[in-house]
Amino acid sequence: MLDEHTVHNLLWLLVLLPFLSGSVWLLAGRRTNGWVGSAAAVLTLTGLVVSGWLVTQTGAETLTLRTEWLVMPGRAVPITFRVDALTLLMLVIVHFIALLVQVYSLSYLHDEPDRYRYFGFLSVFVGSMLGLVLAGNLIVMYAFWELVGLSSYLLIGFWFRKPEAAAAAKKAFIMNRIGDAGFLLGIFLLLFQSGTTDLAELPDLFVTNGPLATLTGFCLFCGCIGKSAQFPLTTWLPDAMEGPTPVSALIHAATMVAAGIFLLARIHFLLTPDALLLITLVGTITMLMAAYAALYQTDIKKVLAYSTISQLGLMVIGMGTANVPGALFHLTTHAFFKAGLFLAAGSVIHGVHTQDMRRMGGLRTAMPLTFAGWAVCAAALAGLPLFSGFLSKETILAGAFHWAGQTGGFAYLIPILAVLSSGLTACYMARQGKLVFFGTHRPIEPAHPAVHESGWLLTIPILLLAVLSLGFVFSGNPFSAGHSWFFGLFPPVGASEEHLWIAVLSVSVAALGSWLGWRMPVVPTSTSLSRLSEHNWYLDGFYKRMIVWPFVQFARFSFRFDQRIIDRLVDRIGMGNVVLAHMVNWFDRAIVDGVVNSASWLAHRLGSLTRSVQNGRVQSYIASAVVGLLVILWFLI
Repeated sequence: MLDEHTVHNLLWLLVLLPFLSGSVWLLAGRRTNGWVGSAAAVLTLTGLVVSGWLVTQTGAETLTLRTEWLVMPGRAVPITFRVDALTLLMLVIVHFIALLVQVYSLSYLHDEPDRYRYFGFLSVFVGSMLGLVLAGNLIVMYAFWELVGLSSYLLIGFWFRKPEAAAAAKKAFIMNRIGDAGFLLGIFLLLFQSGTTDLAELPDLFVTNGPLATLTGFCLFCGCIGKSAQFPLTTWLPDAMEGPTPVSALIHAATMVAAGIFLLARIHFLLTPDALLLITLVGTITMLMAAYAALYQTDIKKVLAYSTISQLGLMVIGMGTANVPGALFHLTTHAFFKAGLFLAAGSVIHGVHTQDMRRMGGLRTAMPLTFAGWAVCAAALAGLPLFSGFLSKETILAGAFHWAGQTGGFAYLIPILAVLSSGLTACYMARQGKLVFFGTHRPIEPAHPAVHESGWLLTIPILLLAVLSLGFVFSGNPFSAGHSWFFGLFPPVGASEEHLWIAVLSVSVAALGSWLGWRMPVVPTSTSLSRLSEHNWYLDGFYKRMIVWPFVQFARFSFRFDQRIIDRLVDRIGMGNVVLAHMVNWFDRAIVDGVVNSASWLAHRLGSLTRSVQNGRVQSYIASAVVGLLVILWFLI
């Protein structure tokens, strides 16, 4: 067992190393292009080794490590790190996925002239995620939370000269700030009620009852709504596919979007039953809407983006139904098979130079390794037996049915809809497999060179993630999640009891969904239902009409009001001031200066008269005296 001082230093090393290296590469510029990718991968591998070593040395023991940040009279603000099983799990996942993405990017972005900027942003993102998962209080978590948002903005808009990428980055940034505003309000409410945001102290200080406690929990959940693209803030994630595909694999499959689920796991003890019910409803709505939106998409990456949103909704349901271990289990399995699917999609795009699935087809023979990796990861996503997704999905479904049995009434709709969502997942993945890998090739340019398998730097990460998506990796019995090593770290609650009928129902629905997806035509008939899916329930149009358009109109009205009223009023006041200034100037010259000049002239004249009397002639003085005497006598008589 390591002493706390050593653990403390290692954790600071893990967090600061990506920030320092990313800053160096960004400052050094293009001169580092030749080796920056390899250096980033080596540093991430070092972090992965250190994280793995910490797992073996600390085990599941909980440590709280503090460093004084700001010291003020009567109060100190610490930076607190919390090390427990969840922290160590996330450290390994973040480092491992980041390492595979960086290796993949060495080939995928080989011809990119700004590789230094890409790997610099990627390193900053990794450091931000590591700080987020290590945070021991919500204020520190919020600081790294915002850094994650900033670095994701930079990565989504990496090709900023492309208008769609720049717009997608701005959209992601703004919609995340909306959720983060609620998160920050929740932190303030928590601080008001408990006087602390330290995760080790809150269980003894926060009272989880009353409307204010429910409001606090929901405000904290708003952070999850933004980062994990839950309803109604879902529309930024599909647009974020404008970024490089490795970014999609890292940020939008395994790490950033999982931050919201991580947050819920950290604050679950703060959530009241009413807050948990609301969280469950939001997760259910998100899961169904996103699964249906994926059905008729034609962009290979957008199908996976909507799938990610749907799976995150399923994890939120797990959190809302008090099945925290089940949700974290699915978070772990999802990180591997969804990252594998995104990297497989990138390999396909790299080979055919289009993201439109209608222009693909027949690629299983041209790209057999990519197809094999995709097939395993897609089976895991669909929840088929022998694959990891089957184990984690059944855990969440069992927990949801258990919760519904305790709640009663309409609560059974939640697990039933979750089963329906599993069928939709299998449906859109079967459709994607048919369009991309089966049939005949439908190239966008017939003269394009023949498609061939991607290089080893692209295929090895895909195959490795496919292997990690097998059920044997997580459980000695791939048909039973109860035998999984995962529940040795996170003991299951009563909601995790297994039921054979749930597995049979889920697999049957998935098989039916796969059959329906396979039968869907390449170019389906345009109907209101298909357009509803293609346009993601018209959410963007709704937001533009109900939120963006009113704000734009208000801005235009304010601009016109400023021009026509405020500016004219200011102009009139200015003109009035000019006229008044002229009047004051005339008054000053004609009246004030006139009085002063008249007094001066009078004084001058009197002085001249007096001076004429003082002429030095005695007879004049005698005459003046006589005249004065006569005047006095006249007054006296």
